Amino acid sequence: MSGWARALYSVLMTLGQPLLRRKLARRGRQEPGYREAVDERFGHYHQPPEMASELVWVHAVSLGETRTAAVLLKALRAQHPALRLLLTHGTATGREEGRALLQSIGRPGDVQVWQPWDSPMAVKRFFSHFKPRLGLLMETELWPNTVAESKRRGMPLVLVNGRLSAKSLNQAHRWAALALPAYGALSAVYAQTQADAERFCQLGAPVAGVFGNLKFDATPDAALLTKGRVWRETLARPVLMFASSREGEEDDFLKQISAFAQAGRSQSAMNSVANPLPIAFQALIVPRHPQRFDEVAALVVQHGLRVSRRSSWQGSPADSEAAMAAEVWLGDSLGEMALYYGLGDAALLGGSFAPLGGQNLIEAAACGCPVVMGPHTFNFTEAAELAEAEGAALRVEGMAQAVQAGLGLINDQAALGKAVNAGLAFAAQNQGAMARTATALQAFL
Repeated sequence: MSGWARALYSVLMTLGQPLLRRKLARRGRQEPGYREAVDERFGHYHQPPEMASELVWVHAVSLGETRTAAVLLKALRAQHPALRLLLTHGTATGREEGRALLQSIGRPGDVQVWQPWDSPMAVKRFFSHFKPRLGLLMETELWPNTVAESKRRGMPLVLVNGRLSAKSLNQAHRWAALALPAYGALSAVYAQTQADAERFCQLGAPVAGVFGNLKFDATPDAALLTKGRVWRETLARPVLMFASSREGEEDDFLKQISAFAQAGRSQSAMNSVANPLPIAFQALIVPRHPQRFDEVAALVVQHGLRVSRRSSWQGSPADSEAAMAAEVWLGDSLGEMALYYGLGDAALLGGSFAPLGGQNLIEAAACGCPVVMGPHTFNFTEAAELAEAEGAALRVEGMAQAVQAGLGLINDQAALGKAVNAGLAFAAQNQGAMARTATALQAFL
């Protein structure tokens, strides 16, 4: 049964290649990175084959996975200076982050290309060209033909920092004829939590350890974090941040901000006093996806609010009249989350107010920025529960309660200080996955 399922899947993936090209062209109009080296996705490479031997292949699909991979790869590079890397991605932001990573820790002979589309021929060309000796998949990425081809060639394939939500488990069971052979063909799975490990075992995956989350071992950019904190000290009002916001959530957030702004203007009019700051706090939105920066800026204006974009600041927002007059700041830059967390007094967790599973809250905790999260955190269940139990995060039912909770926190210095310290302790106490993972990989290296 599974053979027929993968055969049908392979036909569909092959027939879907023209659709992928059109999708990439469409995405490329917003993010030019998607137009770069498109043929690599179909197994056509400009790197000479003689460059490709003894490579360790690391697949980090997007921005978050690439940052997580960086934690591990820096450790492996320190242990094995001659290690040569083949780094692949599926998104433009992941590729850009990977490029920066290789500029930081790269060695001659390292290679970066797009993840091959999971059609049989593209996957075979990828393996034939690069001939990797080991594959490391970050967190969740599993493609049936890629796994099958790695097994056929005898290349060990390890799922690192593995996580599997209950939702993803149910989806895998629905596609069991494809999923079970793929999970079963892995050489090892290093799970983040015991719950993840149990779910992987239900799919027949060879769980070889529960090592924790590599994200706890990531160190925030100290210079950016310091800059954000210095900027915050120059402001006359606290900053409520909406971190890694997702489509649909910003509208609910802006409704709350607009209500505060209107109330402030009404109070100002009754007092007959000019008030350049119609709300007593500053709202900061940092969208999860860069292609939505313009969309979110337009949404702010639609709500009758003024917006100032990070990209327009020459220095601190306090140095910009336009920024200080705007009710909403838009974090429209990449690679500056530590700066934003340093600037924010408290942060609402994107992806948790819609059924999207929530974004990573560990970086916020490590930066000392308390988190308010909604009900949907199934992508980071254990981390969210631990953060809540240790006082590093608050959980609320919806956006209105989140804004109220965030404002309540930043207006109570004692509670705010306690939450900041709890977040720092939470981040520090859960480190160690990097060392455990690096040690386990020695058997393959």
